[in-house]
Amino acid sequence: MQAAAAVAEILKREGVEFLIGYPVNPIIEAAAKADIRTIIVRQERTGLHMADGFSRVSSGRRIGVFAMQHGPGTENAFGGVAQAYADSVPIVVLPAGYPRRLINLPPNFNAFLNYRHVTKWIEQVPCADAIPAALRRAFTQVRNGRPRAGAGGDSP
Repeated sequence: MQAAAAVAEILKREGVEFLIGYPVNPIIEAAAKADIRTIIVRQERTGLHMADGFSRVSSGRRIGVFAMQHGPGTENAFGGVAQAYADSVPIVVLPAGYPRRLINLPPNFNAFLNYRHVTKWIEQVPCADAIPAALRRAFTQVRNGRPRAGAGGDSP
């Protein structure tokens, strides 16, 4: 099973009704194939606000999920993630990542390093085998304790 397909299957099992995304992230296509409604936005911050609003109107009972591309996608999404964190809104953010050989090379924006201070929980997922446990921790974190944004950072 492909990594993106595994993520989509876990999202479905977690009860995610739709995935908001900004292309290009392979999780978006995999979610559509797994029969999760995908909503494509034209700007990352708008997508984050939609995920934020979905979590807010359900009082956190349903979790908004947003996926975006690596690099400029994660940079543009930073403000929306920080706002969700400050407002204690439970969302799950799934940024795509650079290939492992490029993760920590400048000028590549590393979501794992930069989102640490604006998320309740963040984890770098460097290989497909780590996906199930990482997403289980992500959903556990956003559903328990003080609600805040969480991110599964930089995955290949």
